[in-house]
Amino acid sequence: MLPRSGDVIHVTKAASVQFAAPMLFRVIRVHDWPTYEGWIWLDGYELNASGDAVERRSIFVQVSGLRAVGKAPDPRARNGRQPGLVSGTIQARTVRTNR
Repeated sequence: MLPRSGDVIHVTKAASVQFAAPMLFRVIRVHDWPTYEGWIWLDGYELNASGDAVERRSIFVQVSGLRAVGKAPDPRARNGRQPGLVSGTIQARTVRTNR
């Protein structure tokens, strides 16, 4: 499974020995840099348990050791707001013309 931008993956020591403590990672980009067979460089964000980005990182991992989790949770869903909806009253402004 080759990750794509926006994917959330579970990174463990199966991907690289440096990840003895597993982490969730939201992919920003997959680099096309030449590497060893089966290895890739990823740019993205380490996520906490709530799905919030806590640190931007570049990681070098084995593709076979990555596990897809899905899309990152939408932080707007936690605070009850929905994108595109306006709360409150909108008052129309009258335009005066000089005659």
